[in-house]
Amino acid sequence: MIDVPGSVESGLYEATMARFDRAAQLLGLDHQGVYKIIRYPMREVTVYLPVHMDDGRFEVFTGYRVQHSIARGPAKGGIRFTPDVNLDEVRALAAWMTMKCAVVNIPFGGAKGGVKCDPHQLSQRELEKITRRYTAEILEILGPEKDVPAPDMNTNEQVMAWIMDTYSMHARQTVTAVVTGKPASLGGSRGRREATGRGVMIMCQQASKWLNFDLSKSRIAVQGFGNVGSISANLLQKLGCRIVAVSDIQSGIYNENGLDINGVIAYIKQNKFLKGYPEAQEVDNKSLLEVDCDILIPAATEDQITAANAGRIQAKVICEGANGPTSLEAEKILDEKGVVVIPDILANAGGVTVSYFEWVQDRMGYFWREDVVNERLEDVLVPSFLEVVDYSQRYHVNLRTAAYMLGIQRVVDTIQLRGLYA
Repeated sequence: MIDVPGSVESGLYEATMARFDRAAQLLGLDHQGVYKIIRYPMREVTVYLPVHMDDGRFEVFTGYRVQHSIARGPAKGGIRFTPDVNLDEVRALAAWMTMKCAVVNIPFGGAKGGVKCDPHQLSQRELEKITRRYTAEILEILGPEKDVPAPDMNTNEQVMAWIMDTYSMHARQTVTAVVTGKPASLGGSRGRREATGRGVMIMCQQASKWLNFDLSKSRIAVQGFGNVGSISANLLQKLGCRIVAVSDIQSGIYNENGLDINGVIAYIKQNKFLKGYPEAQEVDNKSLLEVDCDILIPAATEDQITAANAGRIQAKVICEGANGPTSLEAEKILDEKGVVVIPDILANAGGVTVSYFEWVQDRMGYFWREDVVNERLEDVLVPSFLEVVDYSQRYHVNLRTAAYMLGIQRVVDTIQLRGLYA
């Protein structure tokens, strides 16, 4: 046996593999059989990126790209720019992407990437240099049929445009399908920016039907008011829901009578942060998780719901807009409390689903209307939710374990049909 370098069995990746192992055990999969292949990433790349800064200094940034699986199709996963990104985190996120794509049954594998930097401390020119150098260093493993990146934390349409252009310059032709989440003028899909938040809304709708409660009368708290959180809140308010609390990276606001989400969005556009928003009580990010509400949407970052606060959470349903917001220990506490958790690999799969649509549209050179994109998104997500519920009821497990069981079964079936090339 060859050990994966860098102590794979640690931290966030270890927690991810614990969930994989639980699902595999319930499926009766042999850890010495095909399932063992899934426990290891296919490829890990670490690159060092020398960049000439605006003030004349040279800095060297560290970048990562992990391809967890390509069994079901090209690797798929975002690229994040954060000061604390590390290989363990990227491994875990790549494995989650494999599961996410399998759960919603789209023909991608899983990948993730990151560059250790703080975009808020960089000029636009410096950010472009880092992006292009990172792309050039991992060029050999990228491509529409190899690995298709997308935006993630602190990256956006502009970053994807730089990646697409860098790749295209080396290919000597315009290759729009090498990334998703691009501007519409460069081959991006209509509805892509809203897709993850819309997917969260769809999951809340399906949960209300399954659990037999009136979604329009629900009180909802949203941690994280970026793209996913703000769009989720806006769409759910349009359905009649009362959004009682939202938060950003600095602070949060609470109003038991409900917030005007359009007003909150307008305030942030003008002031950048929520702090000082009128007609609301200020709360911090941790307190927001514990407010009295029916549905909690953690849409910020990993490990927000832990053993330390899970017992104080009052929500009846948690819909995970972020990746990995709930720790293993917290999940046990929530199960004992009877809280229904719609797991990240299902709840926030709207983004990767419309990324798949964008990849398809780029490859055929024909683009769909936004209402068609939204309709097809629902066509993918609703059956996926029902399949996860079916696994949950059949095996008497929570939705997260059921989702992992469904995803692992699909990946294992594919590997068994393809066989192992050696």
